[in-house]
Amino acid sequence: MRVVFLDTKTLGNIPNLHVLEKYGQVTYYETTLPWQTQTRIKDADIVITNKVVIDEAALNGAPDLKLICIAATGTNNVDKTAAAKRGIPVKNAVDYSTRSVTQGTFALLLHLLVNIPYYDQYVKIGEYAKTDIFTHFGPGFWELADKRFGIIGLGHIGRQVAKIADVFGCEVVYYSTSGQNNQQSYKRLELDEFLGTCDIISIHAPLNENTANFINYDRLSRMKKSAILINVGRGGIVNEADLAKALDEDLIAGAGIDVYSQEPILPDNPLLHVKNKARLALTPHVTWASIESRTLLMEKVAQNIDAFLQDCVQRVMG
Repeated sequence: MRVVFLDTKTLGNIPNLHVLEKYGQVTYYETTLPWQTQTRIKDADIVITNKVVIDEAALNGAPDLKLICIAATGTNNVDKTAAAKRGIPVKNAVDYSTRSVTQGTFALLLHLLVNIPYYDQYVKIGEYAKTDIFTHFGPGFWELADKRFGIIGLGHIGRQVAKIADVFGCEVVYYSTSGQNNQQSYKRLELDEFLGTCDIISIHAPLNENTANFINYDRLSRMKKSAILINVGRGGIVNEADLAKALDEDLIAGAGIDVYSQEPILPDNPLLHVKNKARLALTPHVTWASIESRTLLMEKVAQNIDAFLQDCVQRVMG
């Protein structure tokens, strides 16, 4: 088998990257530009991609291709219709980053809530050494206990976030963007009540017709002035210009953002130009990417290949 991994840089330095070599000859590319894809996969039996687009033209130029593995959950970078015409399965990986994204959600939230950078700097620049009492209150912060924690997107990650919020003593509620999600153990709110009463709103939803541009200026203005918004779902769910404006106008207390409408972020993204930068915590789409999460992702890619090969053997044996 000839295996090609088109963008290993998206998984970084993980301990099990070379597990693929048990399947045959493997060619690794750190990154692949659009014009390079067709040439790089033309002799491949199995192709692995995270974000590299595999379109119909690339597929047509790869006569031996038997399997496409996506080292991610989303599958929109592969022309699945064209693959199906060729009988090429497209396999993705799911539920590998739940714990990592959950941890990242609370890292962003606690960063904003407790304002550790402020207190850390206060001590390091020598101000604490000058005080006449044992503590320093600074901007102050409140506890998560007894606060209303609202979740948009109660999938694997949203439910895990809900469990941790429970442990902090929060009242967990959710809003269903589809209107169909009713089978949860948490209270479902209608949008006006959800926006107007939640102390934290945490987004864990996919980007689709129901969620695109969902958090806009109008909805931000209906949130509590003390509320914190967290988005570790998809960038297009939050209107970035509207969020920047809302933060500058003190409509909400803060926001933690890990995902963006275009990635990597553009230099003119309004979030990079918010006046009070302490209100905003930005991370580079990294909450999913613990060492454990990326290692598990590679394991799931290998499992998909194993399942495909086993299926091939069974078909041959009749």
